[in-house]
Amino acid sequence: MERLDAFMARANAAFYAQGDALSHFTTAPEISQAFGECLGLWAAVTWQQMGAPAKFVLAELGPGRGTLMADAWRAVRGVMPEFCAAADIALVETSPSLMAMQARALAGAPVRWFPAPEALPEGPAIILANEFLDALPIRQFVRRGSWMERFVADGAFVEQPTEEPLPEAPEGSILERCEPALSIAAALGARLAEQGGAALIIDYGPAESGFGDTLQAIRHHARAEPLAEPGSADLTAHVDFAALARAAAPAATHGPMPMGLFLQRLGLMSRAAILARSAPAQAGMILSGAQRLTLPEQMGRLFKALCLCHPSLPTPAGFSE
Repeated sequence: MERLDAFMARANAAFYAQGDALSHFTTAPEISQAFGECLGLWAAVTWQQMGAPAKFVLAELGPGRGTLMADAWRAVRGVMPEFCAAADIALVETSPSLMAMQARALAGAPVRWFPAPEALPEGPAIILANEFLDALPIRQFVRRGSWMERFVADGAFVEQPTEEPLPEAPEGSILERCEPALSIAAALGARLAEQGGAALIIDYGPAESGFGDTLQAIRHHARAEPLAEPGSADLTAHVDFAALARAAAPAATHGPMPMGLFLQRLGLMSRAAILARSAPAQAGMILSGAQRLTLPEQMGRLFKALCLCHPSLPTPAGFSE
């Protein structure tokens, strides 16, 4: 028997050790190149708001195939080469196979790899984290008169009494807590408040903290049973954005706001229209991909954008009314 977070960490470590893990699902950078381009331009504007430091860390947590950073780098290099000259690209990645993909995607760019967010080089930083926190292990608690914690044994949940200080809730309520995500938010908040910069977090989950069971598994683009065949599917859970913002003090926070609105404010639809005109044969796919990212009934509402930054920075692009 093991606690749910230990089970989830073990299962996802085995899953991502496979060479084809990323073939099981599709993330925003793979849906539309305009996504990475818009985030690159967001980073460039943020760099200017920071006073255009001569050297800074441009980091991504969990960069997958390297698509987002490659699209961002290409977009900014053509319009603001001084940003690229100042940037030290730092990717937080531990998978050798994914590091090889990222090296190919970013061939010629000044890239270094680091095993964890806390290992990133010191100094002002712009940090991107797209669908990174949702795969971090969670704990689950169930209200059964008193609070019980979920463990996993033989492919099923087992509930054990807990002494964790938890809020009052109706009978049967499920409370989730992602301690690694809160630790990362706290570390990023402290770093940004001390050394300067901003972090943009994009993931799926509610804007406000609440109750509910959000643990899910994806295998070959379809839902799967989370406790069955550990290591064969991607286990994720919704991100508690309100808890992240609280944990990130003393950094300033902006959002969370719906990703679709954020991307529209950054001009994603306009960029997608330009791409569609330049490639008429792929125009339908390009435009449908942009709509998938922005429409509320698709990814636009469930996914959120949250920015953590130094308190002296003005409101970041996309977050202002």
